[in-house]
Parts: sequence; C-alpha cells; structure tokens
Amino acid sequence: MAFTLPPLPYAYDALEPAIDAETMTFHHDKHHQAYVDNLNKAVDADASLAGKSMEEMFATMSKLPKAVRNNGGGHWNHSLFWELMAPHGQTGEPSAELAAAIDRDLGGLDKFMADFNAAGAGQFGSGWAWLIVQDGKLKITSTPNQDNPLMDVADEKGAVVLGADVWEHAYYLKYQNRRADYLKAFWSVVNWNKVNQLYAAAI
Repeated sequence: MAFTLPPLPYAYDALEPAIDAETMTFHHDKHHQAYVDNLNKAVDADASLAGKSMEEMFATMSKLPKAVRNNGGGHWNHSLFWELMAPHGQTGEPSAELAAAIDRDLGGLDKFMADFNAAGAGQFGSGWAWLIVQDGKLKITSTPNQDNPLMDVADEKGAVVLGADVWEHAYYLKYQNRRADYLKAFWSVVNWNKVNQLYAAAI
C-alpha cells in the first residue's frame, strides 16, 4: 500500500504570524509531497520492503538504501511535525506530568526552551531538533537531514515527544537566515495537547 500525503490539520495561514501561509503551502504541498513520491518509488524498487511500516524500516535503516532513509524520514518527520503545531487558542499547555518531567530532567520550561532552540540553531546544515524520552527521562537531541531518534543510525535514540524542522525550507521565505528567530516563534504554535499525548504514550 502506497504512502500518502496527510492533509494539513489546519488552514495554510492558521499559524501566522509565526509561520506564513506561503511557507506552509510550499512546505506541505511541494516538499512533503516529494518525500512521499520518492519514498514510494524507493519501496516499490525493493520487494523486501513491501508492506513494512515506517517504524519497521527505521529499526533497520542502516541496512536500507539511502533513498528510503532520506524520504522515509522526510515523510514520517513531516507527518508528525504538522500535528505538533496548532493555531492560536488551540495549543494547550504542558500537562502536570510533562511539566514535572521538564523541571526534573531539563531544569524547567524556560531552560528547556532555550536549550531546545540552541540544539536547533546549532544543528549544522539541515536537520531537526527533538525532545525525546530515553530510559524514562526527557532529553534534547538533534539529527541531520531527515534522520530521527527512531532510526538505528541515530546517535541518541528514544520516543519522540516534540520535533522542530530546521531545514531552510521550513523558514527561509519569512526569516531568511534567521533560524534562531524562527525557533523562538515556533513556541507560539507548539501543540502541547499533542506533545502531552506523545509523552504519556512514551512513559
């Protein structure tokens, strides 16, 4: 069964001013669609991958073709990324359990946000910043390109709770080279309701 592009869970302009409608349109309709199309081509070319889920492929990603790694990661990462953001008034707030874990493991919400932004800003070239659960504790990490912490190639592995896309296509039309400004604005649209769900599932 072919992988498909999920629809955005909100309008293209729903995250403004943090993320503009033009960026969302290109990011979802062009970039994400290309990952889906190229992933399907790569999977169709390898009979051993037929019927496998993304998570199954991630577990053995080091043995799979680079096209599967890049486009599979691109598809999975973006599918989650859209859900990790929400329009103003629908973002919620960290649950009591998540807030306590952030205090315990990451030094409080302000320090967590600053350290997460630093991980994203410090990722050389294209990549992602992540909040993961590893051995029952929260940890901030980053990955290059379209890798993620579920892949066997990741330096830091864990269950994803939050992720931020720091590829230039995620912010360049509005922020140009100001990745740090984009990451600061990202917090205004973080969908804490989804983050809370992922944290509860991870523990």
